[in-house]
Amino acid sequence: MSSEAHTSAEYIHHHLQNLTYGQLPAGFERHGADGAVEALQQATWTVAHTSEEAKAMGFWALNLDTFFVSLLLGAIFMLVFRSVAKSVVTGTPSGLQNFCEWAIEFIDSSVRGSFSGKNNMVGPLALTIFFWVFTMNLMDLIPIDYIPLLMTSLGVPFFKVVPSTDPNATFGMAIGVFLLVLYYSVKMKGLGGFVGELTLQPFGKWGMPVNLLLEGVNLIAKPISLALRLFGNMYAGEMIFILIALMGGAWAGFSVSGVTLYGSQILLSLGWAIFHILIVTLQAFIFMTLTVVYLDMAHQEHH
Repeated sequence: MSSEAHTSAEYIHHHLQNLTYGQLPAGFERHGADGAVEALQQATWTVAHTSEEAKAMGFWALNLDTFFVSLLLGAIFMLVFRSVAKSVVTGTPSGLQNFCEWAIEFIDSSVRGSFSGKNNMVGPLALTIFFWVFTMNLMDLIPIDYIPLLMTSLGVPFFKVVPSTDPNATFGMAIGVFLLVLYYSVKMKGLGGFVGELTLQPFGKWGMPVNLLLEGVNLIAKPISLALRLFGNMYAGEMIFILIALMGGAWAGFSVSGVTLYGSQILLSLGWAIFHILIVTLQAFIFMTLTVVYLDMAHQEHH
């Protein structure tokens, strides 16, 4: 991503590094690109240039690329659906209106099949989750070097364009869903009923410690599995794109091996991109469906 040659390890590290902004603690030794070591005498707010620096920044470090790309995609989704809703026609609808109507009907039928309670919030929530996660995943189909190369030319050292490959984003969404599950569990069953489910099932009052352990693990596993499933699949997909891109970087002139590597990269990139469309859509659908299922369980007396 610069005029200097990168090794394979440097190339992979560059593409997996978030644009992280935070505070480096006092006494942290910062290693420059030329090998020089800078010892910080006081806490400094800066952009991390290594994963070690990002780790040293601690909990309040902000991945700017994840933050801005996810907000931008969410805003685009809302603006598109809002514009269609304001210009609905009953005669001959546009292709965009047909797509939005189809999407709403598809999500509505999916929610009706998975949610047996009565809550007008679940349908819009499912629609929002599906398209927000889908658009974030879809960014993985942009050629791996295009956006980082553009941002580097603008002076930005790192830029990951796929928010769902950042565990901060996936855990943030999963924790949001988890809080909704807790809220509706208490609202629909009462605090006593919710605590009773955690302590009295499945072995009754005599098995209370075991019940609490089993139900507690089951409850905590929901947001963790929700976040790690999305992150793991998208991170693995991005890593494969990076490894395929390295094949093209290994092309060294018009030799038999060079042309073979270059041709293989094109074929593998195209094949993986086509297959990845399924993964992108499937992961968004799974995240949405599990959210609806968890909310349905929160509305039920027993599960």
